[in-house]
Amino acid sequence: MRTVDVIIPTYKPDISLFRLIDDLEKQSLRPEHIIIMNTEKEYWDQLIESSRENPQDKYDNIILQHVSKEEFDHGETRNKGVALSNAELFLMMTQDAFPKDKMLVSSLAKAFDGDVAAAYARQYPRSDCNLAERYSRKFNYPNEAIRKTQADVNRLGIKTYFCSNVCAMYSREIYNVIGGFTHKTIFNEDMVYAGNACQKGYAICYVPEAGVIHSHNYSCAQQFHRNFDLGVSQTDHPEIFGGISSETEGKRMVGQTIQHFRHLGKSYLIPHYIIMCGCRWLGYKLGRNYKKLPKGFVIACTMNKDYWK
Repeated sequence: MRTVDVIIPTYKPDISLFRLIDDLEKQSLRPEHIIIMNTEKEYWDQLIESSRENPQDKYDNIILQHVSKEEFDHGETRNKGVALSNAELFLMMTQDAFPKDKMLVSSLAKAFDGDVAAAYARQYPRSDCNLAERYSRKFNYPNEAIRKTQADVNRLGIKTYFCSNVCAMYSREIYNVIGGFTHKTIFNEDMVYAGNACQKGYAICYVPEAGVIHSHNYSCAQQFHRNFDLGVSQTDHPEIFGGISSETEGKRMVGQTIQHFRHLGKSYLIPHYIIMCGCRWLGYKLGRNYKKLPKGFVIACTMNKDYWK
């Protein structure tokens, strides 16, 4: 089995990060290193002081590097984390995703053959997850494994490039060929990378046997801001998203979710869900057209305000 490092960007982490580190250390394929790319040293120091724990004292394979909030970038900060790794494979995770079992790392590592650039895990909802978000997990993360290449674009559309750095493993060799993640990106660095990989002849794998617990109950406003930045990222990368529409896939999920509510006898949830989808759509459309908008309005719409400084 090839060597694996885990890279986790963090911001204002709480004690649950230490539980995530414990879970990773107990994996059947133990990471060579766990690399923490922490934004703002003061928040890390506060956590160590309040918890009276320090994973660097507990484990011998923790690498910690701090960046300022102004320096943080979704793509470049991850590139800096990769630069600290010598492993053949590296696993990107977020601080709020937790392995479902001890086989997460090994299950993803098994997906790699000669042309696999990345393999991403299945996401399971948290216990407090609302029904709409719970169904979106089922829609985006099915039971069947998927291997995607550029030849699948006509059949799968934008889902060909779907990959999530909530939990995704990468081949270091292919990463070096591609040139890493986009060096400045507002969001969506994982799909930009996957699109580049597919267009260069590599494959992206979905591995349902590898699972993490991860979900959010976003408000309508949060959905608006998040989808605004999604639209910005797609506009900024026409070489990846220019010829592919993401709205068809979105409409299919909306229709299936509404049918799911009806099947459960919970049609009363539909009006709020439609309003939430409207916020998503409006945010996405404005993001796609952000170059036509006043700078102040863009700042009001975005989730990542520091990106525009």
